[in-house]
Amino acid sequence: MPNVMPTRDPNAAVGSIARAADQSRTEATNGDICVSYEFFPPKNKAMEEKLWTAIKKLEPLNPDFVSVTYGAGGSTRERTHNAVSRMVKETSFKPAAHLTCVGSVKEEIDEVVKSYWDAGVRHIVALRGDPQDGIDAKYVPTPKGYAYSCDLVAGIKQVADFDVSVGAYPELHPESSNWRDEIDNLKRKVDAGANRAITQFFFSPDVFWRFQDRVLDAGIDIPIVPGLMLQPNFKGLARMAKMCGVSVPGWYSELFEGLDKDAPTRELLTGSLAAELTAELHDRGVRNFHLYTLNRAELAIAVSRILGLHHRQSGATKAA
Repeated sequence: MPNVMPTRDPNAAVGSIARAADQSRTEATNGDICVSYEFFPPKNKAMEEKLWTAIKKLEPLNPDFVSVTYGAGGSTRERTHNAVSRMVKETSFKPAAHLTCVGSVKEEIDEVVKSYWDAGVRHIVALRGDPQDGIDAKYVPTPKGYAYSCDLVAGIKQVADFDVSVGAYPELHPESSNWRDEIDNLKRKVDAGANRAITQFFFSPDVFWRFQDRVLDAGIDIPIVPGLMLQPNFKGLARMAKMCGVSVPGWYSELFEGLDKDAPTRELLTGSLAAELTAELHDRGVRNFHLYTLNRAELAIAVSRILGLHHRQSGATKAA
């Protein structure tokens, strides 16, 4: 049988997972482990029920915060606002709303920011956003709007003292031509007031370490939180990776080859690989993690348990 992962030692991976699970109980209880979840706003009633099933399953783990995404051009603005507002009212979560620069003038965006503050939201994920004409189109700032994410961060901070997260790209943003420009752009967001950066997903811990070294060399000292994708549909994952400029290792593709109709095996592989990546990051000192849940709870629960979140005392769920 061919070795599809010649550079990977499965025994070392098991050791990393065991060490992470052994150490994280005390770390999670003491607040040293920080885990957050990302959801997207539901498009219909069935998807809304799926989202809230996931929320209720994940709530007892008491994550540090949860975020809700925002469609291109503000296409999900109302649904994002409704989901975040309901979380504030009905759960113990600390929700963060995604917000982009695309498709609105500054005054409109400022009103959205104010409405979040009035709803009890204190955290925003500030992003430039995709071009209005599609992912392959050239980005053009909205006239009289916030041109880029650094401008949006500064505008949010002027409205109220929000906790602001921004995006970071360990393999370069698809529109970046070199690492100097990439790191300079991140630094502008930090200088504007960003409190943390959450990375695009990646598959190898070495990708994260190299990026972290570049960030530290630039004197950027905010937390850089690795984003971990929990997507068992490999075709969907490959499409996302291509759009985002994320490289998929050959061994990863080979593991999922021929499993298009075998969802249970894909789930097991995704969980195992996410557990291994999480443990390897933890083994070298990472204590902040952001999980892209795709509005499903099971894989997020598995990774969270390795990180010890089930040892926390969950906040009391608010009455609906």
